[in-house]
Amino acid sequence: MITPTSSPELSHVPVMLDEVIKICSPSKGGIYIDCTFGGGSYSEKLLKYSNTKVIALDRDSLIIKISDRLKKKYPERFTFYQKKFSEVNTVFPSQSVDAIVFDLGLSSIQLNDFKRGFSFNSKEKLDMSMGLSVISAQEVVNNFSEQNLKSIIKILGEEKDASKIAKNIVKARLRGNIEKVDQLVKIIEQSKKQKYKNKINPSTKTFQALRIFVNKEITELVKGIINATKLLKPGGKLLVISFHSIEDKIVKFFFSNFSTNKSKPSRYFPENNESNIFLFENYKNESLKPKDKEVIKNPRSRSAKLRYAIRSKHKFIYPYEFEIKFKRYLDLENVYV
Repeated sequence: MITPTSSPELSHVPVMLDEVIKICSPSKGGIYIDCTFGGGSYSEKLLKYSNTKVIALDRDSLIIKISDRLKKKYPERFTFYQKKFSEVNTVFPSQSVDAIVFDLGLSSIQLNDFKRGFSFNSKEKLDMSMGLSVISAQEVVNNFSEQNLKSIIKILGEEKDASKIAKNIVKARLRGNIEKVDQLVKIIEQSKKQKYKNKINPSTKTFQALRIFVNKEITELVKGIINATKLLKPGGKLLVISFHSIEDKIVKFFFSNFSTNKSKPSRYFPENNESNIFLFENYKNESLKPKDKEVIKNPRSRSAKLRYAIRSKHKFIYPYEFEIKFKRYLDLENVYV
């Protein structure tokens, strides 16, 4: 069971820190962007190399206090912005960055703060905002139609019992608003077709779906990695740590489909401009996973996958095909009451 902690920095455990630093190669110096600052572990490790500069972003206002410590320690080499990472292209000139890191999903700091409503063990209000969000999970479950709830839970949470869960949410709210986390957990547990003993918590997928929707995480990811690519110098590296299949599918497609070794389209089909976009050098379609000893220390890391790609010398051309490929998710995140 996760228990709240008084120190956000102590509660945050970075995932695959050694692997990230090795890929970034900060011993050579350079400019780095940490798009998901969190507890600051990646930024702090990069700053230990004297010839580095780090720009960090985080949408969560509670993270600002943690960033202040690094600002005081490295006033000339560290800058922090409270921004969504989709806005990464606004913090630095293009084609000048050596590496950009994304550690996706929920941070330990956010999960451990029961007031945020992310944890199944919380009895606080349903919120789930990572910061700079325009809607809360409470507003979604109490106001969205049964069909929209079903789509969100099924598509973003990959939940097989989405139909029954959505139906029971609508039934429950007729008796009064669903305001607290434990109320929603009870509805989900009663909706599941089977009990998941010794498996994941039955609320996991529904909570994932609501969190993704509230924070528009798919939209953020798609726009974030496109805009990050604009900033990389030739040979610069884009690193993304993902935690569920939707994120990994998006990252894998982006790196593979816009790489110089992309599979050529059939000779029977005419080539178009989008088939000639080469944003990355030869991409090896593989991911790194945490070592066993890291998973033992930090169980949250068990589902993590790290992929990285190297920016090519080719001119940046906006990859519209990428947005079209994941339009289903992007459109869903723009659904309102």
